[in-house]
Amino acid sequence: MKGPWLRWLLLTVFVVALAVTFVNLGRWQLDRLDQRRDRNETVLEHESAPVVAFEQVFTGEIEEHDQWQRVSVTGTYDAERQVQVRYRSEGGMTGWELVTPLTTADGTTVLIDRGFVERPRNQDFPSALPAPPAGEVTVVGYVRRDEQGPENALTPSPDTNDTVRLINAAAIGSWLGRDVVSGYIGLISSDPPQDGPFLVVEPPPQDEGPHLSYALQWFAFTAIAGIGLVVLIRNDLRDRARVKARAAGDTAGDAAGHA
Repeated sequence: MKGPWLRWLLLTVFVVALAVTFVNLGRWQLDRLDQRRDRNETVLEHESAPVVAFEQVFTGEIEEHDQWQRVSVTGTYDAERQVQVRYRSEGGMTGWELVTPLTTADGTTVLIDRGFVERPRNQDFPSALPAPPAGEVTVVGYVRRDEQGPENALTPSPDTNDTVRLINAAAIGSWLGRDVVSGYIGLISSDPPQDGPFLVVEPPPQDEGPHLSYALQWFAFTAIAGIGLVVLIRNDLRDRARVKARAAGDTAGDAAGHA
């Protein structure tokens, strides 16, 4: 293959590969946008719904569409088996959350995320954890699904002072040595009230995030790559035409000089 055709072919293959990648990234952002809209719709629907009994929701594995419902559960805290969840954020603050098992009258155990505590800058995580209310407690809170990640982020161990980075009922239940229902409850209110500097972990903000703008950027990059290829080939053709014209002029001049 002579001339610039090989270079054009290679450039075309490269641009097509880029375009496919950019389009797929744009479609992925649109999928994220759809998921964000579905989540927002679910949160709004659950915010306007009444508080329901814990037993009506925690009947199986907690899924994404179950999240942010408000439920009420009554039981007794296990103050000796609390788990500190480190490296959390809430409202622009960084800190930790405290998970305490709660056992109902029929022996069912559910994890209660008692709230977020800000960690002051340049201070370590506390080793003494706020005790939960003693005796029977009624908690109203948000339904949350299990978080997923590497095992060392899910399972408390003596090496990490029985702390985790993610909340997963199965992993914490294994550590407790008992069955724990799927998911957990993010505490909104407690009767009797709990002591400590806890903040409620609120639902995510009801916006669509940057996904649409990111998708448009990826699609714009696709168009730019295609236009750039056309411009490059056109300029090559123009330059080649100029070279041929100059060569033809030089040949004509040489012929006139020899005449």
